[in-house]
Amino acid sequence: MSTRQIQNNHVGRFAIPVISLILVAYFAYHAWSGRYGIESMRRLDDEAVQLQFELAAIKSRRQSLESRVMLMRDGSIERDMLDEQARNMLNYSKPDELTLLRQ
Repeated sequence: MSTRQIQNNHVGRFAIPVISLILVAYFAYHAWSGRYGIESMRRLDDEAVQLQFELAAIKSRRQSLESRVMLMRDGSIERDMLDEQARNMLNYSKPDELTLLRQ
């Protein structure tokens, strides 16, 4: 009859916990800084807020331009609008006027 002796193998005892720790570290790293990670979501949220402010500014500018167009559209141009456009295109002003040019 043969007997089997068990040897103390320290490497085998630590293999599964070390592999598990490596896998947990890998997934934790990618959960934090991966393509769809927490850090990427924070950057996307910051960019979304910035784009919301930009959208609000563009909408405000568009509304002001639409109101100016409506003044010229209804068939009878406002005298002030006509005067402003003519002076702007002809680069003309009266001697007693103060002219402020905005770009």
